[in-house]
Amino acid sequence: MKEILSLKDFKEVIEQSKPVLLDFYADWCGPCQSLLPTLDSISDELKGDAIVAKINVDKHPDLAAHFKVRSIPSLFFMKDGEVKDHLLGLQMKSTLVQKLDEIGKAA
Repeated sequence: MKEILSLKDFKEVIEQSKPVLLDFYADWCGPCQSLLPTLDSISDELKGDAIVAKINVDKHPDLAAHFKVRSIPSLFFMKDGEVKDHLLGLQMKSTLVQKLDEIGKAA
């Protein structure tokens, strides 16, 4: 899983033609920490087909504000620089994989 460390990283990730799952999280957030192994697993399994990236809201409040993140974990599904879907809170792996698959197949 890629960690977004700069605005340049962010732009490179979201401009991909592959589906992108952005996870807005914080180190102090229990549900966020519970979700990390699931996201790592998805990232490993879909390597090459999708990108999973995480953004720490404490380190990048500008990006959190841009996406209007009000609670975490906040998950954004993107393709070609556009938000295609959004989920809040702890999610099952199957739900996340299905969303990435749907976005990948959408023209």
